[in-house]
Amino acid sequence: MTRLRATQLEQALRDAGVRVTRQRAALLRVIAGSEDHPDATELHRRAEAAGAGVSLATVYRTLTTLQTQGVIDKLEFRGEPARWEAADQRHHDHMIDVDTGEVMEFTNDRIERLQAEIAAEMGYEIVHHRLELYVRRRGARSADADF
Repeated sequence: MTRLRATQLEQALRDAGVRVTRQRAALLRVIAGSEDHPDATELHRRAEAAGAGVSLATVYRTLTTLQTQGVIDKLEFRGEPARWEAADQRHHDHMIDVDTGEVMEFTNDRIERLQAEIAAEMGYEIVHHRLELYVRRRGARSADADF
């Protein structure tokens, strides 16, 4: 799956008129192999660890191009740098641990039904939505007054 995803990412860059250099190809492999929600700095670190020799500016430009091409999604969680994930995943929502920054994916049929019911009651149908739950482990204390 990683190889297929990397090939799709390469094609998206080519479709956008971007040359796929050795450094970009290595970065695309890192992106394709990511099963979490890395930010640009983390992707840069991983690419460097893989010997890609890619600049952080190239990472940002590549991510922006891939987002424009619709193959990755930019996730902007409150107080966090933008994170990225593949756009071809089935629908899911996110829980963000406000103390650790961990991002967890989840699906819940009851939440999906309730959202659809609420929209219908108001005369609408949902065409797209994104649900983010900002969470803290029960009993945990934090100095963050915003939560």
